[in-house]
Amino acid sequence: MDESTTRLDRAAEYIRSRWSRKPKILIMAGTGLSDCAGFVSEEASLMYGEIPGFPLSTVESHTGCLLCGDVSGTPVMVMQGRFHLYEGYTAREVTFPIRVARFLGARTLIVTNAAGGLNPTFKEGGIMVIQDHLNLTGENPLVGPNNDDWGLRFPSMIHAYNRDLSDTAFAEARNMGVPVCRGVYGGLKGPSLETPAEMRWLRTIGADCVGFSTVMEVIAATHAGMNTLGLSLITNINDPDNPEEATVEKVLAVAEKARPGFEKVLKQVMGYRENRGALEGVALPVNRG
Repeated sequence: MDESTTRLDRAAEYIRSRWSRKPKILIMAGTGLSDCAGFVSEEASLMYGEIPGFPLSTVESHTGCLLCGDVSGTPVMVMQGRFHLYEGYTAREVTFPIRVARFLGARTLIVTNAAGGLNPTFKEGGIMVIQDHLNLTGENPLVGPNNDDWGLRFPSMIHAYNRDLSDTAFAEARNMGVPVCRGVYGGLKGPSLETPAEMRWLRTIGADCVGFSTVMEVIAATHAGMNTLGLSLITNINDPDNPEEATVEKVLAVAEKARPGFEKVLKQVMGYRENRGALEGVALPVNRG
């Protein structure tokens, strides 16, 4: 047994000792969104520091807590805070919780983030349903020896984001009057924000928004055969011709204001019965496009 598998076993064993259910869904909450899953009935709460092998969240607003609970009879885990490459973690460390959740039984990842809008039609406080991403970090969690028990050596990324879940999220947001759009997430390493020239370049190559997370987790989830829904909360608009400073305080303020609508969309997606197969990884083929 290699070191990675040993660490995985230890983390999973500890979580099982505190929560005996088998999770079907992992929700990963991004910056300012740690409380976006208030509809989950809490059954156990574990701080990252007590879980063997888990990194620690060092970013403001990332609580650093793994919440285990229930949504309408479905066992769910919620990561209240994530890990970033810019914190000094490796791509494999960033994605370790994805491996643990899949090992415990989760078949679906709902990943959220706060992002800067690049598409001029986007609105601050709106939701972008991620259709695809650009990995501009120069990193990949699959570099190195491949564990065939975890996934294929060369996984296809064509259908990394599940269409059924994405369509449902888009429709539910629109029905509730929440500003919503679809687009491509540009993933950078950070932590320095984009220059005006970089904003123009990102637009040119097809990015509709930009952030410092998500891509590593989605690659690992796809490798593990999970269905993924990605939601970006647009916390500011990056206009290269009229650039404005994006502060942490502003990002958190926009996230807090948009959180109720964001939470309602998540809740509706979780409760949408026709997507039960995609959510639980049962009826629909993995990574259906």
